[in-house]
Amino acid sequence: MGPMEIWINPACSKCRSALSLLDAEGASYTVRRYLEDVPTEEEIRAVLERLGLEPWDITRTGEPAAKELGLASWPREEAARDRWVAALATHPRLIQRPLITADDGSAVVGRSEEAVREALERGKDGA
Repeated sequence: MGPMEIWINPACSKCRSALSLLDAEGASYTVRRYLEDVPTEEEIRAVLERLGLEPWDITRTGEPAAKELGLASWPREEAARDRWVAALATHPRLIQRPLITADDGSAVVGRSEEAVREALERGKDGA
């Protein structure tokens, strides 16, 4: 697989701590500022597959856009998946962050030091 990729919002403190940890470990990675370089629906589906999660699992339901869309009342089921993915692609602020793709092709939501270390470990096993 390619190098690690991390999707960040530079204003997010958890994103900054994930980057510091990756740097401290000497990890090679690419940064994607996903609010500027907005992921397509296909990319979001691919990341969900790597995460092993559903779109509602990585949706920040506290964001103003979530309230405007009424996400709280959307069904969380297979039939509604496309609708959720489309919302994430249209309103990237709704995407949970940071998302880290490990070298082995899996991905994690790096909101804790443990999660970031897990992504690093997954990369090492395949090396």
